[in-house]
Amino acid sequence: MEKIQNFAGLGANFLPPDPVFETGIRRAPRREAPLSPSQKSLALSNALRYIPQAWQEELAGEFLKELEEHGRIYGYRFRPAGRSHGKPINHYSGRCVEGKALRVMIDNNLDFDVALYPYELVTYGETGQVCQNWMQYRLICSYLEVLDENGTLVVESGHPLGIFASHPMAPRVIVTNGLMVGMFDNQRDFNIAAAMGVANYGQMTAGGWMYIGPQGIVHGTFNTLLNAGRIKLGIPQSGDLAGRIFVSSGLGGMSGAQGKAAVIAGAASIIAEVDDSRIQTRLSQGWVDRVAESPDQAFLWARSAAQAGKPLAVAFHGNVVDLLEHAVAFKVPIDLLSDQTSCHAPYDGGYCPVGLRFEDRTRLLDQDREGFRTLVDLSLGRHFKAIKALTARGAYFFDYGNAFLKAVFDSGVREVSKNGVDEKDGFIFPSYVDDILGPELFDYGYGPFRWVCLSGRAEDLRTTDKAAMACIDPNRRGQDRDNWIWIRDAEKNGLVVGTQARILYQDALGRRKIALRFNELVRNGEIGPVMLGRDHHDTGGTDSPFRETSNIKDGSNVMAEMATQCFAGNAARGMSLVALHNGGGVGIGKAINGGFGLVLDGSAPAGHGRAIPTPLKPAKNTIWFTASWDLSPFLSPSRPHCSSGR
Repeated sequence: MEKIQNFAGLGANFLPPDPVFETGIRRAPRREAPLSPSQKSLALSNALRYIPQAWQEELAGEFLKELEEHGRIYGYRFRPAGRSHGKPINHYSGRCVEGKALRVMIDNNLDFDVALYPYELVTYGETGQVCQNWMQYRLICSYLEVLDENGTLVVESGHPLGIFASHPMAPRVIVTNGLMVGMFDNQRDFNIAAAMGVANYGQMTAGGWMYIGPQGIVHGTFNTLLNAGRIKLGIPQSGDLAGRIFVSSGLGGMSGAQGKAAVIAGAASIIAEVDDSRIQTRLSQGWVDRVAESPDQAFLWARSAAQAGKPLAVAFHGNVVDLLEHAVAFKVPIDLLSDQTSCHAPYDGGYCPVGLRFEDRTRLLDQDREGFRTLVDLSLGRHFKAIKALTARGAYFFDYGNAFLKAVFDSGVREVSKNGVDEKDGFIFPSYVDDILGPELFDYGYGPFRWVCLSGRAEDLRTTDKAAMACIDPNRRGQDRDNWIWIRDAEKNGLVVGTQARILYQDALGRRKIALRFNELVRNGEIGPVMLGRDHHDTGGTDSPFRETSNIKDGSNVMAEMATQCFAGNAARGMSLVALHNGGGVGIGKAINGGFGLVLDGSAPAGHGRAIPTPLKPAKNTIWFTASWDLSPFLSPSRPHCSSGR
């Protein structure tokens, strides 16, 4: 590793200066680190393995202090100075286009305007990290710079194992995150492993290097809200949510899409958020319209907008429990109701208890974790009680796949489970996949396809939007009509945060057609290279009985083989990047999820339908082989979906 250490700036003759933290940038709370003395020693050794011997004595005390104060060793000193952002691909040096492209993606994940806690390498979801520390970041970037078409970089929970000999049709990078052995696959043992520096929570597109800001979930949220209105509220297929009120919580990396999605769908919405910095971020980006400091004000604005048939996104600066209890007490009508707090990590700061200010939440996490846990449990109980009261009055509540109902159950509320005993038969309220996204989209192969114009040029994104729209037949199916309108209005709706990217819920045929057209545009020099990808939250990408596979009815919803086969098949078929993670959006031990990245460089195979090695990986060939495979495991007719058994 010595040569790559020198290349990464970890083997220079002098240490980087002490870290300087820019004011106003969110910082992660202290993480749980239940380590024994011997485990602390091991954590220190694991961090120091990236450091030349000459520096280790000097840095040992600094790293130990980080572990004590933050619960993790981040190696702040080794963070590159200044603000990170995904630069145009030609600003990066490298031996292959994939290596440079993935550096664009990584740096975008750590952009101050994109990431939740950029100094702690957390992209979104309270705990979803690119990698564990800044030494790993430097090494990964250095490996990507020297990577060529005859090598594959292997990354295990942020640790770059090295570049191994492969071939042009092999993946350039294989990433895994948090894959625990069964008996240790629980939150406490994961926290120990993470504190020791051997486990990383990659969430989905954080450790999978495919995040595109809140846009990454906005089309899915839009589809969910619009179809909830059609199925539950009687909205016509050609209608929208004008005159309806949607209430939820969370304005973070993924939840921050809720207000924008509601506005595009025509609804008036209120999104509760305790962290004012997240509200200000979404306000400045145009993802919420107004900020209310009281439930009265929030509901006044929302009801006025609904009565006028106008869309509106109100951010309520406060706790969602206060907001919902106000609605119960004053009989305020709500049409659609959900939650997007980070309940996969409720005791690590993902859920702020009612009665605590956000800064008090952070302090309590540091000083009294058991006290914090007690308050979380009490708050979840009140939250559930308010939801029950509102649904009894006609509100439609759905779990948005953030493990909210599981967190309520874990807090001691047994009545939330269908059988009143355990969670194995599910919960009394539906998952949005079970009730909406599954039967309307996933069952037909529509999922969160995305692309990034690596040139960084807005005109390239505009060109790809037009090309994608031309590939969609709006008369084929209702979702295609919705997709055509979505792409038509995408630029007007101002969805870009970070890289020039686009999200589109598309099926296999549509993805393949669009990808081939994009590759042709690259080959003709009309646009620069394009990164194709998707959220792990896709038709075949994730096994999770509380979310993605909640509508699988043959008992295999508890198996993790679909996502694993999808990952392996994508690797075999030549994706540029393949990733497999533990936890997804619901938490350790509750999901296995995978994703991919495919760089379109304009190359084409020498023959049709066969993988023929060429100086450049034949992107066209990879598109043909992978587009259908990536979705097919979920769509197998032998796997019953939903109540219809479709």
